Amino acid sequence: MDESETNQLLDQNIPATPTRFTAKQGQYLAFIWAYSQINRRAPAEADFQRYFQVTAPSVHQMLKALDHLGLIDKQPGVARSIQLLVTPQELPILGIDQPVIITATGH
Repeated sequence: MDESETNQLLDQNIPATPTRFTAKQGQYLAFIWAYSQINRRAPAEADFQRYFQVTAPSVHQMLKALDHLGLIDKQPGVARSIQLLVTPQELPILGIDQPVIITATGH
């Protein structure tokens, strides 16, 4: 991420957009964005499990819900196919309720 993108995310003058998702959904969306920026590919379901310390079915249900709400696009059966359909400006800050632990290896 370059400096102008960082400044855009931190700019307090950006008008607030109505929230289209819950706080927990926002954290998943923010994780998708951050993970993709760092690793240059979408996270796998196992990456969500590690970060949020939840079960595989919980991750799967959340991703289904995000897809159903039109917040992500995901191709069934295709690994790492998640595409974020919201702008970074709409996302909450990652890690408000979670420790920020994202490495280049995803662990």
